[in-house]
Amino acid sequence: MGCLLKQGGGLYPRLRVGAVLLAAGEGSRLGKVPKCLLSLQGVPLIKRHMIALSGAGVDEVVVVTGYYHANVEPVVESFPVTVVRNPAPEQGQQSSVRLGLEALTNTLDLVLIMLADQPLLTADDLTELISTFKKRSPGTSIVYPEVNEQRGNPVIFSGELIAQLLASEKKIPCRQFIDDNSSLVHKLITNNDHFVLDIDTLEDVSAFEKRTGWKLTLPVLT
Repeated sequence: MGCLLKQGGGLYPRLRVGAVLLAAGEGSRLGKVPKCLLSLQGVPLIKRHMIALSGAGVDEVVVVTGYYHANVEPVVESFPVTVVRNPAPEQGQQSSVRLGLEALTNTLDLVLIMLADQPLLTADDLTELISTFKKRSPGTSIVYPEVNEQRGNPVIFSGELIAQLLASEKKIPCRQFIDDNSSLVHKLITNNDHFVLDIDTLEDVSAFEKRTGWKLTLPVLT
């Protein structure tokens, strides 16, 4: 039998993928330390996310910092990413999302909006989510994972939808927008709890360590 795909590249066209990694938070419920700098097996979570994004073939990454920018930015400076500092992180995640999206180029087909405190998220997980976007239902432009009826992260938006949202010149309330536009959503239904496990409190740290046997180390700020 002859070669099915003479040009290579798979059954789906090559899409340009971007990501906005949100790392601007205060970590107030964790004792006011940056969650993205929690270390798992000696590696800060934000660096693990950089490696996962690279492994998943993401073309362009924007990291949004805010609180603790002096501690966070040196950890990612060795990666080929754009760093945007939110001057008013107290305005909440919505402001960081907009800043991150505005810093991306306008040639992307899809963008992952990603938290920086999901310790088990891997390149394979991101690849699965991106693959789901490629195969999504017609007419949909948002993809997110759902585990046991719990919404997970990251969330993918199509490039076209992001352009529309940015043109509105309003804050981008991702969750509220998704709730109000369910017809645009295609879900990745999975039992992979990497998508729903994140760290917000010291109790979360303890629960993670009991479950996995791996230690999460709090950062020492300078």
